[in-house]
Amino acid sequence: MDNLDIKKPVSTSSHGEVKENRSKSRLVLNIILVIGFLILISYYLFSSPASNKDRTIHVAPSDSLTKISSKLEKEKVVRYSSMLRVFVFIFSGDKHISSGDYLFKKGKSVLSVAWQLARGIHGVEPIKITFKEGITKADMAKLLAEKIPSFRKDLFLSDKRSKEGYLFPDTYFIYPLSTTDEILNDITSNFNKKIASIDKDIKASGKSLSDIIIMASILEKEAKGKEDAPIISGILWKRIKLGMPLQVDAAPKTYDESNLPRSPISNPGLSSILYAIHPESSPYLFYLHDDFGQVHYAVDFSEHRSNIAKYLK
Repeated sequence: MDNLDIKKPVSTSSHGEVKENRSKSRLVLNIILVIGFLILISYYLFSSPASNKDRTIHVAPSDSLTKISSKLEKEKVVRYSSMLRVFVFIFSGDKHISSGDYLFKKGKSVLSVAWQLARGIHGVEPIKITFKEGITKADMAKLLAEKIPSFRKDLFLSDKRSKEGYLFPDTYFIYPLSTTDEILNDITSNFNKKIASIDKDIKASGKSLSDIIIMASILEKEAKGKEDAPIISGILWKRIKLGMPLQVDAAPKTYDESNLPRSPISNPGLSSILYAIHPESSPYLFYLHDDFGQVHYAVDFSEHRSNIAKYLK
């Protein structure tokens, strides 16, 4: 009995101490990891980018979020384009960014930049430009060149890019860094929308869109008000039907040709387009403007000659 080696049981309290120490170690490690993660996130969110200058960046309508974020990283607006994309998506739930110019103040965090993009806060005022009805393409280009620094007159005037008569006169808000093609797209898109709104009228008229636009462009120059435009429209369409030269001063070639000019002579507004579609029937075949802009009509050439002698002395 004395030779038996009896092992004493291990104290349960020592096992508990080991487990408790391990739990504390894990807790400390987790706290360190959480703190490190928060520091990392704070760095991404609030650290200033490398640039110490304000930056104005242009976003084209076709630009993707990836392209925009890469551009901002390249321009040192943000440090990491990938993080910018994440926050834009979180803020907006979408990857689409409103086009135009954006002013990013120096020292903005990626969080602030993402919010600005997601909410379409440009920080740049677009330039207001109004084209009057009947304006020519050349005059449009001149006005744009005076107000838009990035505008290229040669591209705008190229027949491959724009057509006289199909540039809708209206008020436009254009960002300073907009490209010439973007400006043209806005103007021609507006024209297409306006034409789509009166598509039924055009089809019912039995006339081609081309002829309607040419006639409307003449009315912009020949008619001085809404009272005269539909009557003059009726006279000119009647002269074409009778094979008579239009003889309008705004288009000198019409004194020799018994049809419409080959192309529009201006860019008509919607009212003139509608007057070209809906001419007013009258007994007149001739008209003239006196020195005060008043229109005088005549049924035949004899009466027209009398008006010339009376009003154009």
